[in-house]
Amino acid sequence: MGVLLDVRGLTTQFFTKDGIVRAVNGITYSLNEGETLAIVGESGCGKSVGVMSLTRLIPSPPGKVVSGQVIFDGKDLLKLEPDELRQIRGNRIAMIFQDPMTSLNPVLTIGYQISEALILHLGMNKEQARKRSVELLELVGIPGAANRLDDYPHQFSGGMRQRVMIAMGLSCNPQLLIADEPTTALDVTIQAQIVDLVQRLKEEIGMAVIWITHDLGVVAGMAERVIVMYAGFIVEEAAVRELYTNPRHPYTLGLLGSLPRLDEDKPVRLKSIEGFPPDLIALPKGCPFAARCEYKIGKCEDANPLLEPVGPGHKAACWVDVTTGGARA
Repeated sequence: MGVLLDVRGLTTQFFTKDGIVRAVNGITYSLNEGETLAIVGESGCGKSVGVMSLTRLIPSPPGKVVSGQVIFDGKDLLKLEPDELRQIRGNRIAMIFQDPMTSLNPVLTIGYQISEALILHLGMNKEQARKRSVELLELVGIPGAANRLDDYPHQFSGGMRQRVMIAMGLSCNPQLLIADEPTTALDVTIQAQIVDLVQRLKEEIGMAVIWITHDLGVVAGMAERVIVMYAGFIVEEAAVRELYTNPRHPYTLGLLGSLPRLDEDKPVRLKSIEGFPPDLIALPKGCPFAARCEYKIGKCEDANPLLEPVGPGHKAACWVDVTTGGARA
């Protein structure tokens, strides 16, 4: 499989009256065709800002992508003219947002909102778009789809609204679907249904998926590769099984230690990560996780480690080898 998306040195900042918020700090990663990549971390770590920067959805002002490249199918999205970008955004790259109630227009029918992308990007007439909208709603499992087109968002449950958002995202058969915490506001049963739905549709359409979440439990069953972010930096990247069995960054260890497990013989007390993330206006000169890290050594407060290989297909940004507790060679 070829590389579909190549992100190089992406940096996004917000210019506020209190100072410059360094939300995303030179992140680099790639995504292969048909691959599912999960990006995880605490709220405020830069997950959502990082993916919204890919298609220039950052509100400006105060936000600005100050440097980097986003190569999608051979083109740098950060350098495209607005009209060119509009042909890709919502068409070849689709996005599902966290809260469908704030993403869907409350005064327009569901049918109108799905049809809009079909008419704009695929050149369908209203009748064709309406017929395709019914097919899309059926595809995502909404019962009586033909009778729901003229309903408004408030007439759907939270899970059904998220299904509508997925139908809108898939309307133009995208090459890449970005899902920004799409299950956060849903109960566990509906979460599982949405995850299963996205996985099934991914296999049918053959699209790549970037799944943003703070829930490592969701990631385990659906992603092939995982990126862990902290304070706007990528601190670890690995295949999903490798990350769960051999985490190499203290922050990843902390996230995994806070997960309840069903395969333990005896109940194990869950660990929490002490302290708070750093102020993004005044980032420390050293490792941003140092103040909360139980593995900290002197070097950690002096310089921020680079993301470097620690094994096959496995990278971590840490001065310490967490398997031994000593400084990394």
